[in-house]
Amino acid sequence: MQIAIINGPNLNLLGKREPGIYGNESFESYFEKLKAQYPEVQLTYFQSNIEGEMINHLHEIGFSFDGILLNAGGYTHTSVALRDAISAIKTPVLEIHISNIHAREEFRHKSMIAPACVGSICGLGMKGYALGIAYFL
Repeated sequence: MQIAIINGPNLNLLGKREPGIYGNESFESYFEKLKAQYPEVQLTYFQSNIEGEMINHLHEIGFSFDGILLNAGGYTHTSVALRDAISAIKTPVLEIHISNIHAREEFRHKSMIAPACVGSICGLGMKGYALGIAYFL
């Protein structure tokens, strides 16, 4: 089984950025734990601060992978283009958020990508990624 994790803008700063919201662990460190927890899954990780690169990556893997966990960061609330890319591919996409977007600023309450995704996990910290992998299994 092949599952991709795609993280969007500013998530390269996990472990440094707003630790009260996002915690103290880098995603690279957490990704190693995920690979150890799910050795039977071929996990890949991609992060970009650039919307077009995220869309290109969705296009590249969206017809051959078994699942995609997408934390689109701030693009969640603004990107019609990401929503269209998710709709255009065959691989199911699960929306992931480390923080509870519904308990934050009002502009974060609406997800542009959610209607194109199979579901959403938010507010459970990094554990949301593990739960997303479990969903696809």
